[in-house]
Amino acid sequence: MNKTKKIRVLAAKPGLDGHDRGIKVIASALMDAGMEVIYTGLRQTPAQIVEAAVQEDVDVIALSILSGAHDYLFPKIMELLRYKGIDDVLVLGGGIIPDEDIPALKKCGIAEIFGPGTSTRDIIKFIRSRVEQKNN
Repeated sequence: MNKTKKIRVLAAKPGLDGHDRGIKVIASALMDAGMEVIYTGLRQTPAQIVEAAVQEDVDVIALSILSGAHDYLFPKIMELLRYKGIDDVLVLGGGIIPDEDIPALKKCGIAEIFGPGTSTRDIIKFIRSRVEQKNN
């Protein structure tokens, strides 16, 4: 019997986005890779996302955004995580995010940004690698 703890991922759509095909594809790929995925649904506030992450005791928060509000919403989520004393959750971003915005997002604590066309294998590999580093 395998006693390895499954990686728990919260998949979230912050803001007013109404398009969730991409996050659902990612969630499905992560589940197929053996991870537990909790999908919050559309139009979540930063506070709702952080509260769900706390309640679900997740290892990873995967954010997807297409609205252009990533430069406000992603840092706000990181701010709320720090406020709650949560510094051991891997936070990833994806969606339509201009290359010039990525350095500021990483500076606020987003571990990586995955744009359109990123292989789900690359995302899975990144998550496993970072969670394994954290646990060792």
